[in-house]
Amino acid sequence: MKRVLTAVILIPIVIVVLFRAPLWLFTLLVLGVALLAAREYFDIAEKTGFRPFRAIGYLLLMSEFGVLAVFSFYRDSHLEVRDVGLLMGFGLFALFLIPLAVPFILLTVGMRRDPLSQMLPDAATSFLVYPYIGASLVCLPLLQVFPGGATYLLFSMLIVWAGDIAALYIGRAIGNRKLAPRVSPGKTREGATASIFAACGVGLLLFHFLHGVQHFLTKAHLADVSVSVFDPSTRVPQPWKVLIFAVCINVAAQLGDLVESALKRGAGLKDSGDLLPGHGGILDRIDALLFALPVALIFYIAGGMIRYFS
Repeated sequence: MKRVLTAVILIPIVIVVLFRAPLWLFTLLVLGVALLAAREYFDIAEKTGFRPFRAIGYLLLMSEFGVLAVFSFYRDSHLEVRDVGLLMGFGLFALFLIPLAVPFILLTVGMRRDPLSQMLPDAATSFLVYPYIGASLVCLPLLQVFPGGATYLLFSMLIVWAGDIAALYIGRAIGNRKLAPRVSPGKTREGATASIFAACGVGLLLFHFLHGVQHFLTKAHLADVSVSVFDPSTRVPQPWKVLIFAVCINVAAQLGDLVESALKRGAGLKDSGDLLPGHGGILDRIDALLFALPVALIFYIAGGMIRYFS
């Protein structure tokens, strides 16, 4: 009951924030989630026997989102083209410089570890928070700023959630063949298969009624009519493209779930935290999205999805 109640409360809040929050506020909210998830990740790492550099890890995440916050602040400012170019150049340089510089910083600080055999694993564990949590969650504000990005994110999340629900209930009902018993004894092959079919079904429905969904969002004052209404003459993606998209999102989400389960099992933990009643911790709720969001970003930019949401 707690699990259902928490979901009923959180999902509408997520949707409203996704569509109505300005970019700077949305970025800060996602950063808050990233910091909470990072805390749980570091807790798991410590239970496993590592001693991560928490302060450096938090600063690493904050610097990553800080670059986006600067972009969001100046995005609508009346800057000259040259200034915008310099700002973008600085931002891209910072995003590439941070992951290049931090390993050297962590290794240098790690020399203080006793015994020295902990230097490398502690530094590596600390750095992993950047790609695992930071680079994944930063896809949220990156996608939100694109045309129709909020709707695309909603579709991606619904596909992930549909697969998660199907895996849970179908797996409990008819599952008898373990998917990865060493990592997550409760997951079954039947549940994983049902998850893929559910993701494909929901994906086909969402994209088939893409214009209707956008019209509803506009009437509900969620989507901005000036930038988000789809042209009725615009074709929706062909079913085979939607199926490829849904399968890739679902497989990535299931891998994300398994990876987090492996981390917890290695640390001897059932949940990553107890912040959300009935759901465990923040990391327990976003584990699938951490793997699915980069895939969604790749499909949007390189896979041609942008043409259907702009």
